[in-house]
Amino acid sequence: MRFMEASLDNVLEADTTTKLDDPCIYLCGNSLGLQPRRTSDRIRAHLGAWATKGVLGHFTSHDDSPLPPFINVDEVAAERMAKIVGAAPSEVAVMDTLTVNLHILMASFYHPNKDRWKIIIEGKAFPSDHYAVESQICHHKLDPAQSMVFIEPQSSDDSIMSTEHVLSVIDKHASTTALILLPGVQFYTGQYFDIPTITAHAHSKGILIGWDLAHAVGNVDVRLHDWEVDFAAWCNYKYMNSGPGAIGGLFVHEVHGKVDMELERRGKEGFRPRLSGWWGGDKATRFKMDNKFVPIPGAAGYQISNPSALDLTSVIASLEVFDKTSMSAIRKKSLHLTGYLEHLLLEHSQDSSPDRRSFTIITPSNPNERGAQLSVKLHSGILEAVMARLESKGVVLDERKPDVIRVAPAPLYNTFSEVWEFVQIFHEACRMAIAGQVVSGEGSLALKGGREKNGWDEIK
Repeated sequence: MRFMEASLDNVLEADTTTKLDDPCIYLCGNSLGLQPRRTSDRIRAHLGAWATKGVLGHFTSHDDSPLPPFINVDEVAAERMAKIVGAAPSEVAVMDTLTVNLHILMASFYHPNKDRWKIIIEGKAFPSDHYAVESQICHHKLDPAQSMVFIEPQSSDDSIMSTEHVLSVIDKHASTTALILLPGVQFYTGQYFDIPTITAHAHSKGILIGWDLAHAVGNVDVRLHDWEVDFAAWCNYKYMNSGPGAIGGLFVHEVHGKVDMELERRGKEGFRPRLSGWWGGDKATRFKMDNKFVPIPGAAGYQISNPSALDLTSVIASLEVFDKTSMSAIRKKSLHLTGYLEHLLLEHSQDSSPDRRSFTIITPSNPNERGAQLSVKLHSGILEAVMARLESKGVVLDERKPDVIRVAPAPLYNTFSEVWEFVQIFHEACRMAIAGQVVSGEGSLALKGGREKNGWDEIK
């Protein structure tokens, strides 16, 4: 196995009667991916290079380490990450974190005027995306109430938004819209949006479009260059397994990354306006300190400060695992794995008829419209008891109050046997909760935030 295994003794309370030396069933890669076994080795190698070479580690090769000189670590990460997102290496930068990158990108791609000033987002966007869009609008002295367009589900009973509905909202506001920002995979429902169709439709209306790929990268097989996506951003701590709060990534299509300094010298726009910093400047002149900004062509030109080589080392360690396969192969296994999960949930239960089940699946049933995650909506009032039972049996997943659990078998490390075992435990937990046989006490670790007062439910 290429990943560390979370164990029961690290998941359960110390006074549990459950056997602790078995690995738990970890189905939470949509929140935080497991640690690749090689990560600790790569980080130790980086720390060793820093300890023995100091500043010279920026420019000298590390014979005792597989890592490049510090100054080139970001390029190596971008080259490997490009394979994951279907891009040219020059279109990818591994830098900053998700919301920071969204701000950096919107500073370059959102230029409202009297004719087009609106930004279209989903009504149930992840809060940080909502805040970023709202603050960008306020930064331009505009009123969010008049400038934010929300795509809402057509029915209060259904959280899924059809592609046709998304396109209809775009059509309605096309003449006044400057930018669209949507999720590749929706964090709550697990819906996988039709990125190429929506992107092409936005362009047909003269609208730039960006994608938040936090739940898509490393999960589904995206083709950002071929789909002509204008820009995208993502985090690397979910399906990319790079560690809590890991450095993120961004994509800028090559049509927007061109640099023509001759045009600049003639007083014209030679590159797309952006928030600039020295690490986005031409490497050949970076250390001349002449205060004449010449951006690196492509996404690297959007870098502001030098990225943490330590963070990049963790990302590269994970990318080395991805290099041993392909996103198409990962996606193929994922379709089977999540399909198996769905089949067992719906068909292998004592209460297999829809009207008797204690849950419904709110993720699209069409495998092409979802990633690894299934979002399961429980009957009202049983979430806490079900979560307590799952965790007492060593199952790790997460929830969305008041009644949804998110189950995400990650194809890089989860197995079909784990899925089968989870479903047996889950059905048992539902039956016990309905019968009132689970004494939940203060609640599950997830619901009450683990052993800390301010726990993971607030950040995941």
